[in-house]
Amino acid sequence: MKHGITRQRPLTMIFLLLAATASTAWSAKLDDAAIFIEINDTDGDAGIQIFLDGEGWDSMQVRKPDGNVILNIAAEDSIGRQGITELFFESAEPSFDVQTLDELLALFPEGIYRFKGTTTGGKKLKGKARLTHALPDAPVFIRPQEDQSVFFDDAVIEWRPVPDPAGSRIVGYEVIVEDDDDRTFAIDLPRAGRSVRVPPEFMERNRDYKVEILAIEKGGNKTISEREFQTRP
Repeated sequence: MKHGITRQRPLTMIFLLLAATASTAWSAKLDDAAIFIEINDTDGDAGIQIFLDGEGWDSMQVRKPDGNVILNIAAEDSIGRQGITELFFESAEPSFDVQTLDELLALFPEGIYRFKGTTTGGKKLKGKARLTHALPDAPVFIRPQEDQSVFFDDAVIEWRPVPDPAGSRIVGYEVIVEDDDDRTFAIDLPRAGRSVRVPPEFMERNRDYKVEILAIEKGGNKTISEREFQTRP
Protein backbone atom coordinates (compact mmCIF):
# COMPACT_ATOMS: atom_id res chain seq x y z
CA MET A 1 0.00 0.00 0.00
CA LYS A 2 1.31 3.44 -0.90
CA HIS A 3 1.20 6.04 1.77
CA GLY A 4 0.34 9.63 0.80
CA ILE A 5 2.95 12.26 1.36
CA THR A 6 1.88 15.13 3.59
CA ARG A 7 3.35 18.42 2.48
CA GLN A 8 3.77 21.15 5.03
CA ARG A 9 2.92 24.76 4.13
CA PRO A 10 5.86 27.13 4.39
CA LEU A 11 5.70 29.30 7.50
CA THR A 12 5.74 32.46 5.36
CA MET A 13 2.57 31.31 3.55
CA ILE A 14 0.83 30.55 6.85
CA PHE A 15 1.78 34.01 8.14
CA LEU A 16 0.40 35.72 5.02
CA LEU A 17 -2.88 33.78 5.25
CA LEU A 18 -3.30 34.72 8.90
CA ALA A 19 -2.50 38.36 8.18
CA ALA A 20 -5.05 38.48 5.36
CA THR A 21 -7.71 36.91 7.58
CA ALA A 22 -7.00 39.34 10.40
CA SER A 23 -7.12 42.30 8.02
CA THR A 24 -10.54 41.21 6.73
CA ALA A 25 -11.86 40.59 10.24
CA TRP A 26 -10.69 43.93 11.59
CA SER A 27 -11.67 46.29 8.79
CA ALA A 28 -14.93 47.41 7.21
CA LYS A 29 -16.01 49.60 4.30
CA LEU A 30 -18.25 52.63 4.47
CA ASP A 31 -21.65 51.97 2.94
CA ASP A 32 -21.44 55.28 1.08
CA ALA A 33 -19.05 58.21 0.69
CA ALA A 34 -19.35 61.29 -1.54
CA ILE A 35 -17.76 64.67 -2.06
CA PHE A 36 -19.11 67.22 -4.52
CA ILE A 37 -19.38 70.91 -5.37
CA GLU A 38 -22.59 72.93 -5.21
CA ILE A 39 -22.86 76.24 -7.05
CA ASN A 40 -25.65 78.75 -6.54
CA ASP A 41 -25.67 80.68 -9.80
CA THR A 42 -28.35 83.11 -8.61
CA ASP A 43 -26.55 84.07 -5.38
CA GLY A 44 -23.10 83.84 -6.98
CA ASP A 45 -21.40 81.47 -4.53
CA ALA A 46 -20.19 77.89 -4.19
CA GLY A 47 -19.06 75.41 -1.58
CA ILE A 48 -18.03 71.82 -0.98
CA GLN A 49 -20.26 69.11 0.51
CA ILE A 50 -19.30 65.76 2.03
CA PHE A 51 -21.49 62.78 2.90
CA LEU A 52 -20.65 59.43 4.47
CA ASP A 53 -22.63 56.53 5.87
CA GLY A 54 -21.52 53.34 7.54
CA GLU A 55 -21.16 51.26 10.67
CA GLY A 56 -21.14 53.27 13.92
CA TRP A 57 -17.81 55.05 14.30
CA ASP A 58 -16.08 57.32 16.82
CA SER A 59 -13.31 58.81 14.67
CA MET A 60 -13.01 59.78 11.01
CA GLN A 61 -10.48 61.49 8.74
CA VAL A 62 -10.81 62.66 5.16
CA ARG A 63 -7.69 63.15 3.05
CA LYS A 64 -7.21 65.00 -0.22
CA PRO A 65 -5.55 63.26 -3.19
CA ASP A 66 -2.18 64.65 -2.02
CA GLY A 67 -2.65 62.96 1.38
CA ASN A 68 -3.31 66.11 3.41
CA VAL A 69 -6.03 65.78 6.06
CA ILE A 70 -8.97 68.15 5.46
CA LEU A 71 -11.37 66.76 8.06
CA ASN A 72 -10.63 65.15 11.42
CA ILE A 73 -13.52 64.17 13.69
CA ALA A 74 -13.34 62.54 17.12
CA ALA A 75 -16.57 61.67 18.92
CA GLU A 76 -16.27 61.94 22.70
CA ASP A 77 -18.11 60.74 25.79
CA SER A 78 -21.67 59.53 25.10
CA ILE A 79 -21.49 60.14 21.33
CA GLY A 80 -18.18 58.29 21.24
CA ARG A 81 -19.80 55.30 22.93
CA GLN A 82 -23.00 55.46 20.87
CA GLY A 83 -21.22 55.99 17.55
CA ILE A 84 -22.00 58.03 14.43
CA THR A 85 -23.38 56.45 11.27
CA GLU A 86 -24.44 59.17 8.80
CA LEU A 87 -22.68 62.50 8.44
CA PHE A 88 -23.44 65.29 5.98
CA PHE A 89 -22.14 68.83 5.99
CA GLU A 90 -21.78 71.85 3.74
CA SER A 91 -18.83 74.21 3.82
CA ALA A 92 -19.22 77.97 4.03
CA GLU A 93 -20.19 79.50 0.69
CA PRO A 94 -18.54 82.92 0.39
CA SER A 95 -19.60 85.16 -2.47
CA PHE A 96 -17.56 84.97 -5.67
CA ASP A 97 -16.50 88.54 -4.81
CA VAL A 98 -14.69 87.06 -1.82
CA GLN A 99 -13.65 83.65 -3.17
CA THR A 100 -13.81 82.92 -6.89
CA LEU A 101 -14.86 79.55 -8.22
CA ASP A 102 -11.30 78.95 -9.45
CA GLU A 103 -10.00 79.57 -5.94
CA LEU A 104 -12.46 77.02 -4.55
CA LEU A 105 -11.41 74.46 -7.16
CA ALA A 106 -7.76 75.04 -6.29
CA LEU A 107 -8.51 74.26 -2.63
CA PHE A 108 -10.30 71.03 -3.59
CA PRO A 109 -8.49 69.44 -6.57
CA GLU A 110 -9.92 66.61 -8.63
CA GLY A 111 -9.09 63.08 -7.59
CA ILE A 112 -9.75 60.41 -4.97
CA TYR A 113 -10.57 61.57 -1.45
CA ARG A 114 -9.97 58.85 1.16
CA PHE A 115 -12.02 58.31 4.32
CA LYS A 116 -10.44 56.48 7.25
CA GLY A 117 -11.93 55.96 10.69
CA THR A 118 -12.47 53.58 13.57
CA THR A 119 -15.73 51.91 14.58
CA THR A 120 -16.93 51.89 18.17
CA GLY A 121 -15.95 48.22 18.15
CA GLY A 122 -12.35 49.02 17.27
CA LYS A 123 -12.41 48.05 13.59
CA LYS A 124 -10.83 50.17 10.89
CA LEU A 125 -13.42 51.82 8.65
CA LYS A 126 -12.46 52.93 5.16
CA GLY A 127 -13.99 54.47 2.07
CA LYS A 128 -13.21 56.70 -0.87
CA ALA A 129 -14.95 59.10 -3.23
CA ARG A 130 -13.93 60.86 -6.42
CA LEU A 131 -14.29 64.61 -6.79
CA THR A 132 -14.46 66.01 -10.32
CA HIS A 133 -14.58 69.55 -11.68
CA ALA A 134 -17.31 68.69 -14.19
CA LEU A 135 -19.74 71.46 -13.27
CA PRO A 136 -23.24 71.81 -14.73
CA ASP A 137 -24.44 75.04 -16.29
CA ALA A 138 -27.20 76.85 -14.43
CA PRO A 139 -30.76 75.81 -15.33
CA VAL A 140 -32.61 78.49 -17.29
CA PHE A 141 -36.22 79.12 -16.23
CA ILE A 142 -39.02 79.14 -18.78
CA ARG A 143 -41.69 79.64 -16.13
CA PRO A 144 -42.56 81.11 -13.80
CA GLN A 145 -41.10 84.45 -14.77
CA GLU A 146 -39.44 86.48 -12.01
CA ASP A 147 -42.08 87.78 -9.58
CA GLN A 148 -44.86 86.40 -11.79
CA SER A 149 -48.30 85.85 -10.27
CA VAL A 150 -49.83 82.42 -10.94
CA PHE A 151 -52.99 80.62 -9.93
CA PHE A 152 -52.42 78.43 -6.86
CA ASP A 153 -53.70 75.37 -8.73
CA ASP A 154 -51.62 76.01 -11.85
CA ALA A 155 -48.09 76.52 -10.54
CA VAL A 156 -45.83 74.93 -13.16
CA ILE A 157 -42.03 75.00 -12.96
CA GLU A 158 -40.38 74.63 -16.37
CA TRP A 159 -36.79 74.99 -17.58
CA ARG A 160 -34.53 74.42 -20.56
CA PRO A 161 -32.39 71.26 -20.66
CA VAL A 162 -28.89 71.73 -19.24
CA PRO A 163 -26.12 70.54 -21.61
CA ASP A 164 -23.77 67.80 -20.45
CA PRO A 165 -20.55 69.11 -18.87
CA ALA A 166 -17.31 68.13 -20.58
CA GLY A 167 -16.39 64.58 -19.59
CA SER A 168 -19.63 63.98 -17.71
CA ARG A 169 -23.40 64.01 -18.14
CA ILE A 170 -26.48 65.42 -16.48
CA VAL A 171 -28.24 62.62 -14.60
CA GLY A 172 -31.22 64.48 -13.17
CA TYR A 173 -32.78 67.54 -11.61
CA GLU A 174 -34.19 68.49 -8.23
CA VAL A 175 -36.96 71.05 -7.80
CA ILE A 176 -37.55 72.66 -4.39
CA VAL A 177 -40.40 75.08 -3.63
CA GLU A 178 -40.57 76.91 -0.29
CA ASP A 179 -43.01 79.37 1.25
CA ASP A 180 -42.50 82.00 3.96
CA ASP A 181 -43.35 79.49 6.69
CA ASP A 182 -40.51 77.18 5.59
CA ARG A 183 -42.93 74.60 4.22
CA THR A 184 -41.14 72.70 1.47
CA PHE A 185 -42.15 70.73 -1.59
CA ALA A 186 -39.25 68.82 -3.21
CA ILE A 187 -39.07 66.34 -6.06
CA ASP A 188 -36.28 64.52 -7.92
CA LEU A 189 -36.63 64.20 -11.68
CA PRO A 190 -34.75 62.13 -14.25
CA ARG A 191 -32.44 63.48 -16.93
CA ALA A 192 -35.37 63.92 -19.32
CA GLY A 193 -37.33 66.03 -16.82
CA ARG A 194 -38.27 69.50 -18.06
CA SER A 195 -41.19 70.59 -15.89
CA VAL A 196 -43.19 69.82 -12.77
CA ARG A 197 -46.60 70.96 -11.56
CA VAL A 198 -46.59 71.84 -7.87
CA PRO A 199 -49.47 70.01 -6.13
CA PRO A 200 -52.35 72.41 -5.39
CA GLU A 201 -52.53 70.90 -1.89
CA PHE A 202 -49.16 72.51 -1.15
CA MET A 203 -50.02 75.92 -2.60
CA GLU A 204 -52.11 78.70 -1.06
CA ARG A 205 -53.65 81.79 -2.53
CA ASN A 206 -51.91 85.16 -2.22
CA ARG A 207 -48.55 83.79 -0.97
CA ASP A 208 -44.90 84.35 -1.85
CA TYR A 209 -42.80 81.37 -2.92
CA LYS A 210 -39.20 80.65 -3.86
CA VAL A 211 -38.27 77.88 -6.29
CA GLU A 212 -34.88 76.28 -6.81
CA ILE A 213 -33.90 74.07 -9.75
CA LEU A 214 -30.76 71.97 -9.30
CA ALA A 215 -28.97 70.42 -12.27
CA ILE A 216 -27.02 67.34 -11.13
CA GLU A 217 -24.16 65.65 -12.99
CA LYS A 218 -23.12 62.03 -12.50
CA GLY A 219 -20.30 62.85 -10.06
CA GLY A 220 -22.76 64.63 -7.78
CA ASN A 221 -21.83 68.24 -8.61
CA LYS A 222 -24.86 70.56 -8.64
CA THR A 223 -25.72 74.01 -9.95
CA ILE A 224 -28.75 75.91 -8.65
CA SER A 225 -30.97 78.56 -10.18
CA GLU A 226 -33.49 80.38 -7.97
CA ARG A 227 -36.61 82.42 -8.67
CA GLU A 228 -39.44 84.01 -6.68
CA PHE A 229 -43.10 84.08 -7.62
CA GLN A 230 -46.52 84.71 -6.08
CA THR A 231 -49.92 83.13 -6.17
CA ARG A 232 -52.96 85.25 -7.03
CA PRO A 233 -55.61 86.17 -4.44
